[in-house]
Amino acid sequence: MLKDTDSAAIIAVRDLARARDFYTNVLGLTVVKGDDNVIELKTGGTTLVIYVSKFAGTNKANAVVWGVGDQIETIVADLKAKGVTFEHYDGMPRTGDIHGGGDFKMVWFKDPDGNILHLNSM
Repeated sequence: MLKDTDSAAIIAVRDLARARDFYTNVLGLTVVKGDDNVIELKTGGTTLVIYVSKFAGTNKANAVVWGVGDQIETIVADLKAKGVTFEHYDGMPRTGDIHGGGDFKMVWFKDPDGNILHLNSM
């Protein structure tokens, strides 16, 4: 039924201007369209929809995941240089800010509203 239909991730935020700044200037995404309540951003072959909600940041799980392959170390360094702070989780092997080992590496960080964003080397 939906297997041939495009989908998009959607994230709630409290302050759309602050979110636009983070997602465009820090993460480097491009606004495709938007208004005062919603923006749609291009990310690879999909879109990320950001909308205003009083429930922003209440999700305790990953909101979005990007598979960045072997660029993970470079991307982590770039994000860190822009002031992004990475989450560290007990019970998982970690070198610096990057969890995992071998070929599988992963990091988590939060947007300004506390939504959990995830990068991995897949």
